[in-house]
Amino acid sequence: MNKQIHKYNSLFFTLLACLLAALFVTDLSVGSVDISLKDIVDSLFGKEEANASKILYRFRLPKACVAVFTGVALSVSGLQMQTVFRNPLADPYVLGVSSGAGLGVALFIMGASSLAIVESLRDLGTYAAALAGSSMVLILILLVSARVKDVMSVLILGVMFGSGMSAIISILQYFSSSAGVKTYVIWTMGSLGSVSTDRLPVMGGALLAGIIISVYSIKPLNALLLGENYARSMGVNIQRSRNMVFLGTSILAGTATAFCGPIGFIGIAVPHLTRILFRQADHRILMPGTMLTGACIMLLCDILSQCVIKDVALPINSITALLGIPVIIVVIAGYNKKRR
Repeated sequence: MNKQIHKYNSLFFTLLACLLAALFVTDLSVGSVDISLKDIVDSLFGKEEANASKILYRFRLPKACVAVFTGVALSVSGLQMQTVFRNPLADPYVLGVSSGAGLGVALFIMGASSLAIVESLRDLGTYAAALAGSSMVLILILLVSARVKDVMSVLILGVMFGSGMSAIISILQYFSSSAGVKTYVIWTMGSLGSVSTDRLPVMGGALLAGIIISVYSIKPLNALLLGENYARSMGVNIQRSRNMVFLGTSILAGTATAFCGPIGFIGIAVPHLTRILFRQADHRILMPGTMLTGACIMLLCDILSQCVIKDVALPINSITALLGIPVIIVVIAGYNKKRR
């Protein structure tokens, strides 16, 4: 039986890896300028003309990498939150990290919209403001978690933090200029193409740190599947494990939000898709499976956003919502069926 399960898991990991490679190459070929598979291969090996290589390396390759990074980060974050809170509808932003990043961006954009700031510095300031806002929420969550033993209380306080920051953002929008509000609203729609090649290593490095923390949390997450009392009986330090998960989730979700905006539904839907595919609750299988599935789904969303309307790239949040909502409906229906 174990051999059959191992063979089944290995097959799906192989299929997902092949699908990821195919979607990555497809994403490189999609855009306002047609680039064939041969041109892509030639450009990667330095044999293609300068224009195709310029488009590939300056725009499409960084965007495809960002799609992979973001899909992995949000999916892993959602998996951890659903396990810790034992809630199938928990997502990476349930702790208020996204709202903190949004508040930082709102303060910067609506304060800087009337200032003559060059575009590159404005982009850099947006990243810094989002990271500062998400870091502030992370510190608050860790302080609360150290004082509150009940994890549901942490969840409620995280939601309250998010609601409070959303209220402040609404006040800023009310008093801001139309240009500032428009810029902020566009940021909230999400974008995978705003990260330049030189900033890609910064994003990748921060997400790698979050992934390492998340991988280190696999054993405590498996113990928490059966509740905190069971985890304690297995010798798990609940407080330390919870803080470690919150830290990893905040780094992943905060970094993804800072560089790409608040992208929804991926963190909720992908962990459930992975559970359906692998038929597993073991995080040793779910964690890498979620990474691969999240990267594939995010690449697919990026491809669809550019193919639905010719020469127009739709907001990435629109596509993730259209793909994620059916999954969430199925999960809710299945959850209610189990309770009967």
